[in-house]
Amino acid sequence: MTVTYPLLVNAVITGLLLGGFYAALSVGATIAFGLLDIVNIAHPTFAVVGAYAVLVLCNTFHIDPILAGLLLTPVFYAAGTLLYRVYHHFFESRGDDAMRGLAFFFGLMFLAEVVLIMLFGVDFRYVQAPYITTTWNFGAIALPLRLAVPFAGALLMLLVLELFLKKTFIGRAVIAVAQDPFALRLVGASPVRIKRIAFGVACASAALAGAFIIVIQPLQPAIGRDLIGRVFAICVFGGLGSLPGTIVAAISLGLVENLSTIFIGASWSPAVAFGVLLATLAWRPSGLFGRG
Repeated sequence: MTVTYPLLVNAVITGLLLGGFYAALSVGATIAFGLLDIVNIAHPTFAVVGAYAVLVLCNTFHIDPILAGLLLTPVFYAAGTLLYRVYHHFFESRGDDAMRGLAFFFGLMFLAEVVLIMLFGVDFRYVQAPYITTTWNFGAIALPLRLAVPFAGALLMLLVLELFLKKTFIGRAVIAVAQDPFALRLVGASPVRIKRIAFGVACASAALAGAFIIVIQPLQPAIGRDLIGRVFAICVFGGLGSLPGTIVAAISLGLVENLSTIFIGASWSPAVAFGVLLATLAWRPSGLFGRG
């Protein structure tokens, strides 16, 4: 296939915008995995659950899907704090290794997928919004709003989370709990409470990421499994617990995936994430920005 200049530029633009979505999807896993040492492999599936919840709200109340995602964040935060209580009671408090926790989230991922299939079937689902079908054209260059709007929302979400982690007491405590829980107790903060709040925030981000999923592509219960490799490749590549690293890694992955689709074919695109993950583990295990 001949690669023309407009085709290359459009691929770069699409890759950048897709990278923003990947960042929104990965930030919750970055917090859980990088800052809390909780290998929540079910996080992409949580985002798919959020997407279906957005679908229900949109079909019931005819509201914008991203607004629906925002409205769902308190619900997902509460569910996340409850889930952490269960995880802490059965695993952390007993000193069980991370592999048992991984098995817990692995089972939770498949349980959530089965429930979604029972409730909604396996057909692809859509939502309606004016920007989903709108593309701005600048000559031969196309800017699809179904990617541009989630990209802007993702950057805003990551900015808010970065300010929360760096400028608030609870945010700084979340960072501290990954570095020195004993020192955190000395200032009167409970590591368990801080981790519960942080895991709730990570799950709340899945609600908004779910809204971005259903804006960008048709929805189907198994999508979460397809995104696991990308999410954890971004977490490791950017640096565990680093939000700026998550953005850089996600955009890099979006670019590489899209360009590889042009040069070597779409069938190779899913392998890119795992290739990036393996290369990062071999070359720089701490990631681009190190541990947050």
